[in-house]
Amino acid sequence: MTDLNSSNIQAIDSAHYMHPFTDHKGLAEKGARIITKADAIYIWDSEGNKILDAMSGLWCVNVGYGRKALVDAASKQMQTLPYYNSFFQTTNVPAVKLAERMVKLAGEHYSHVFFSSSGSESNDTNIKMVRHYWATLGQPERKVIISRNNAYHGSTLAGGSLGGMAGMHAQGGVIPDIVHIEQPYHYGLAPNEDRDAFGLRAASWLETKILEVGADKVAAFIGEPVQGAGGVIIPPKTYWPEIQRICDKYGILLICDEVICGFGRVGKWFGSQLMGAKPDLMTFAKGVTSGYLPLGGVVIGRRIAEVLIEKGGEFNHGYTYSGHPVACAVALANIDILEKEGLVDRVFNETGPYLAQKYAELAHHSLVGGAESLGLMAGFVLMKDKAKHINFDEAAGVGMICRGHCFANGLIMRAVGDRMIIAPPLVSTKAQIDEMMALIHLCLDETLIDLQKLGLMD
Repeated sequence: MTDLNSSNIQAIDSAHYMHPFTDHKGLAEKGARIITKADAIYIWDSEGNKILDAMSGLWCVNVGYGRKALVDAASKQMQTLPYYNSFFQTTNVPAVKLAERMVKLAGEHYSHVFFSSSGSESNDTNIKMVRHYWATLGQPERKVIISRNNAYHGSTLAGGSLGGMAGMHAQGGVIPDIVHIEQPYHYGLAPNEDRDAFGLRAASWLETKILEVGADKVAAFIGEPVQGAGGVIIPPKTYWPEIQRICDKYGILLICDEVICGFGRVGKWFGSQLMGAKPDLMTFAKGVTSGYLPLGGVVIGRRIAEVLIEKGGEFNHGYTYSGHPVACAVALANIDILEKEGLVDRVFNETGPYLAQKYAELAHHSLVGGAESLGLMAGFVLMKDKAKHINFDEAAGVGMICRGHCFANGLIMRAVGDRMIIAPPLVSTKAQIDEMMALIHLCLDETLIDLQKLGLMD
C-alpha cells in the first residue's frame, strides 16, 4: 500500500463499503482481505501474499489477468466514444460488431443480441421478453416461468425469483408466476440410481410441472447448463436433450443461462452447445469481457426475434448502459484472444480432460464425495462418511473450515455449503493445474485434522 496501510483500509471498508452476500458484522470483526494486483492466474493481497485464483475472480477472468490487449481496447475506445446510449434510434460501432460476432458464435438458430451490464439484468430482460413475446402472439396468459431449486440467475428481485436459493427468497420474496422443480443433482439425490436413468427422471419433473400449471400458462423454462453458484452441479448427459424434447413438445420457450458456462468454460463457446440443447434465449455476462468491464446480455433466437420485429410495437425495456461502447470494445478484444490462442478448443481437448483426470484422484481422500468436473469447472462435497453417504451437520460449517485452509495456503477455492468448487482461468497450464491440485490436497489434509480435533468425524 502507498498512503494507507492494510488496517486503515480495512477500517474504512468496514465503515463505508457494504459488500455483496456478506455478514457485515462478521466481516467487521475479521477485516476484509485487500487485493492489490493480479497477473495471469494469480492475485496478491496487501500483505504481499501470492494467491492462485482457482475461481477466475467470480467465474469470469477467462483469459487471465494483466491482458494488455483488453486495456488497450478500452483506452482506444474511450478516446473516441467513451459513451453514448442506444435509445432514440441510435447505435455505436462496437455494439453492432459485437452483436454480429455473438450471433455467429451462437449459431444459425440466433439472429439478435440485447445488451445489459450483468447477468442479473439479462435475466430480468428474459422475463419481460418472453412475456412480451407471448402477448404479441395473442397469448398473454402464458406468463409462468419454470426454474429449478438451487439455481442461480442473479440477485435482483426478478433474477433472485428465477433462482432457487431459499436464502434469497426469504429476504426478497418471489415475484408472481415463477415456479421451481428439483435440480438434476445425481450424487446428492440418487447416488445409487443409474446416472442416465436419473437424468431422464429429473427432466421428467419439468413435464410434470407443465401439466400441473397448464401448458397454456407456461411461457418458458430456464436453467444453467451446469449449475455454477449452486455448487457445480453437472447433469447427466441424458438430461438436456430430454429437457429440449419436452419444451418442443409443449411449445414453451427454453432459456439457457450461460453466464458461467459461456465463452469456453466447458470447452465450447456456450454450454448448451455441449449439452445438446438449442435454447431460444441465452443469457451471457462474466466471460464475455473476462470481467475487465461489466457487460451482459441475451442472445435471441430467430423464433422470438422474428415475431417481435415483424409484429412491431415498442419493447418497453432497456438500460442506460445497454451496448456500452467501451465494454463492447473490450468484449471484441477478449473474443479475439479466445480465438487466436485457441483457448476454447484447448479446454475441450487438453486442459479440461487433464483437470478431470487429476480431479478424479481426489476420490481417494476420505473427505471427498462426488468429485467431478466439466471443462474448467469442478466440484466435490465434503462427506462425514462417504461409504454410507452421510453428510456433515450443516451447522458445523465444514465447507468454511476447508475454505479457511485454502485462503491460508494461497488458494481461492469457493465453498457452497459443504461443496468445494473451482473454475480456474482458461489460460491455466497443466503445470498450474498440478500446482492447484497439490494445494487442494494439502487443504483437505489440514481440514481433516481440524475436523478430527473438533470431534466432527465421530
